[in-house]
Amino acid sequence: MSLSQTRFILSELVKKGIRLKYRRSYLGILWSLLEPLLTMIVLTVVFGTLMGVHDKTFPVYILAGRLLYGYFSLATTTALKSIRQNSAMIKKVYVPRLLYPLSATIFHYVIFLISLIVLVVVAGVLGVRPTWHLVQIFLPLGVLFLLGTGVGIFLSTVGVFFRDMEYLWTVILMLVMYTAAIFYHPETLLNSKYGLVLRLNPLFCVIENFRDAIFGNPLNVGYLMYALAFSMLALLMGILIFRRNEDKFILYI
Repeated sequence: MSLSQTRFILSELVKKGIRLKYRRSYLGILWSLLEPLLTMIVLTVVFGTLMGVHDKTFPVYILAGRLLYGYFSLATTTALKSIRQNSAMIKKVYVPRLLYPLSATIFHYVIFLISLIVLVVVAGVLGVRPTWHLVQIFLPLGVLFLLGTGVGIFLSTVGVFFRDMEYLWTVILMLVMYTAAIFYHPETLLNSKYGLVLRLNPLFCVIENFRDAIFGNPLNVGYLMYALAFSMLALLMGILIFRRNEDKFILYI
């Protein structure tokens, strides 16, 4: 199959994924803007009150973490199911199987980028002014995509042979969420014996660098390099494991 054909199929799979996601939704893609906004309001009210946070930019802090975690969660979960959900097509037509989990991470990334409009609006309303550090935002955004894709491809292979991975991943995502500092400031934890747990979470490192770019702080190079190395390793291992096992998929789907 030629490169142009592969690109065409990938683009069609991405379009199909977006259409199916909003097929029965009256709000359509508008929901990708409303959902993080509503979640931000709830989390700000609940955790802002509980922790006594009076910083008016706290909603921006929460929304930034919520959007990045939302992409990672949806992309990896959809990729995990991608081979089994496309089993009928896999059995009938030859399409490079790697395109299925890859398209899942891409179409969720497209929706994620659209949802950043909400962050821009909220930041503007709450007085978060852009600085030159904002140009660095493309680094954590790029690492985020690599991370979601690498983990997603790996999970898509595991999900074929181990069906319960879908339920196990839901539990793991909860752990990822609580160690990603989405709705709390991590300074106290980072200086405690639990600080290593946060630093070992690559998504935490990505979110912190994303927030630094928004709030005008220099990126944490250590966090960036660790998250990038983890993401590249996950992508490499995910592709290798996928390639070694894709011929067996037909026996299990």
